[in-house]
Amino acid sequence: MTTSRLAAAKAMAPTLGVFMVLVLASNRWGQSLLDDGVRLRILAPPIIGRFRFGPPGGALALVPPIAIGLILLRQLPRLAATLRWRHLLMLSAVAAAAWAVSLALVDGPSGLTRPMELPGHYLLDIDRIDSPGAFLRGFTDHIGEYGTHIRSHPPGLVLLLWAMDRVGLGGSGWAAALVIVGGASAAPAVLLTTRELAGDALARRALPFVVLAPAALYVASTGDALFAGVAAWGVAAVVIATGRHGRRRDGLAIAGGAGFGVALLLSYGAALVLVLPLVVIVVRRSWRVAVLAALGGSGVFAVAALAGFWWVEGLFATRLEYLESVASVRPYGYFLLANLAALALIVGPATLAGIQRLRGPLALVVGPALAMVVLADLSGMSKGEVERIWLPFAVFLLPAGALAAEEPSRVRLWLVAQVTLAILITTAVRTHW
Repeated sequence: MTTSRLAAAKAMAPTLGVFMVLVLASNRWGQSLLDDGVRLRILAPPIIGRFRFGPPGGALALVPPIAIGLILLRQLPRLAATLRWRHLLMLSAVAAAAWAVSLALVDGPSGLTRPMELPGHYLLDIDRIDSPGAFLRGFTDHIGEYGTHIRSHPPGLVLLLWAMDRVGLGGSGWAAALVIVGGASAAPAVLLTTRELAGDALARRALPFVVLAPAALYVASTGDALFAGVAAWGVAAVVIATGRHGRRRDGLAIAGGAGFGVALLLSYGAALVLVLPLVVIVVRRSWRVAVLAALGGSGVFAVAALAGFWWVEGLFATRLEYLESVASVRPYGYFLLANLAALALIVGPATLAGIQRLRGPLALVVGPALAMVVLADLSGMSKGEVERIWLPFAVFLLPAGALAAEEPSRVRLWLVAQVTLAILITTAVRTHW
């Protein structure tokens, strides 16, 4: 190892140490709770899954993610510095999808579709929908009759899957394709937001870290990946609108607000993502954008209400279901720590290193995302499973990696750490999703 790389490795050590202490402490605490008979239903604390000794296909199953990870960590920094911006955005989405799919395929082809076929998933209840109107009008009254995922979310995704099924795109394969495309699309949306707020240079430096985060483990195939993508595009449209004028500003603001409306019909938790555009609106004093975005979102809510679904009523119904679920026996104090450890695992140590150095314009992207995490953690409505549930927040933490890699000698080392962590997780844990 050269002197510069040795120095870079030494500089990384404190962050890696904090990362390991956080994860190991939450694991040991969680394991002691399991040993005491607490029904956490989390057998690989702090994340959902079971520990295992390698994937079912053996070492050969790891060849695709290792190969793709190595190619991307070598090429993305160079391409990020040289490609035209439009091409770079397309590359980020394709690379994010490829990285996510390669990790899922460690468990074979079923790794892409199995999460969509688990008990309680949306697909298992779509045959109960006779018509969208009747379903929406009776959604809150009959919420306890549906599977876990439908009870835990607004009716947006199950209706979308129902519509896909009616036009011949039904089944777990098409559902997996939907969430992978949606989740991968979060990468260009986050980069657009980063470029608007922190400039072109930082957005380009952030690209490899946005793409190669261990969060890709949950892009294929969880509905939360789709939620993250839709919410990220809503953020991007509103944020960009605050820096524009005239019709373009107004159109982006309305579109961004409508995008948020759609995101809120997919996930109640997406409401916290509003923190980021609200902070930007206040900082830039873009009150017209705020009004137009609110009108765009209100239009989506009005359509849903006219069809029979009132979002606030759905939120309270879901909260009652949540309080009667396994969350009632999951200790609040433990998950204050375990949630942060699970988040650390999906954003990776490079993101933590960047957060420690957070300053300048990038704070306007990452700072609000940290606030989302704090609010979600303290709410008590996120006791476990945040490795997927917090994806809409996590994607806006990832640009912090650009600060961890301010020195060129550290870029590749931090990317190696990110890729290695993702492969270690998929090797050692059979994740639930």
